[in-house]
Amino acid sequence: MKKLIENTEDPRTTQSIKKDLEGLGLNKGMTVLVHSSLSSIGWVNGGAIAVIQALMDIVTEEGNIVMPSQSVDLSDPSEWHYPSVPEKWWDTIRESMPAYNAQYTPTTGMGKIVEVFRSYPEVKRSCHPNYSFIAWGKDKNKILNKQSLNFGLGEQSPLGNLYMDNSYVLLLGTDFDSNTCFHLAEYRIPFQKVVIKGAPVLINGKTVWRKYKDLEFREDLFEEIGKSFEIESDMKSGKVGSANCRLFSLKEAVDFAEKWFIEYDCKMNSRG
Repeated sequence: MKKLIENTEDPRTTQSIKKDLEGLGLNKGMTVLVHSSLSSIGWVNGGAIAVIQALMDIVTEEGNIVMPSQSVDLSDPSEWHYPSVPEKWWDTIRESMPAYNAQYTPTTGMGKIVEVFRSYPEVKRSCHPNYSFIAWGKDKNKILNKQSLNFGLGEQSPLGNLYMDNSYVLLLGTDFDSNTCFHLAEYRIPFQKVVIKGAPVLINGKTVWRKYKDLEFREDLFEEIGKSFEIESDMKSGKVGSANCRLFSLKEAVDFAEKWFIEYDCKMNSRG
């Protein structure tokens, strides 16, 4: 905290963050998928609440604020590597892991802003045990409705619903490696590796370990995709406090990533 204060010229406030976001291009009635890093903004008076209030003040309930609220630690222990657990523990972990609950299951690695926002009044969370989203605004039910357990970031997901609308992505102090919408492109290309995952869910009030299908994601390519997209698109960039930020069309980003993946895979296959 001391270092954060020392590196902040002036305190960030709801008002200053709002001004910066409006300068970036965020406005009333937008539907925006937000990826955020609170510490990147600098010292914020009010912390995550101040940032959330600025977003809500600008977008208003005529628009929609959406955030990924993933809980990927509710997963098969055989996939755990940082750290891994002994194999003899695996069955016990699967049998005793608490089920996903949209109201109180915490997020994993999503940051303080998401954790605070998910508990806000009128914020709704989707049902996927690993790849849920939270949303606030006039279309939140439509955005979050009918998320499939299988292929949870694909067409039958909030990402698929956002693609159909005039939605935007806001990278608020984060980089392209956390840009969730690129996953939607992975479901639309010929090269796909399907894997089986598992998570605890509630069925008729009982915790059940459910297996489901998904893709082996390639997030390691996202930063490269994003840099190429930034060159060719008309995305807006600027500062919110100390944070480097970008605002761009979700549909354009997904379409670009789809073409990029196809070209990349063709090159890799030709070399093979």
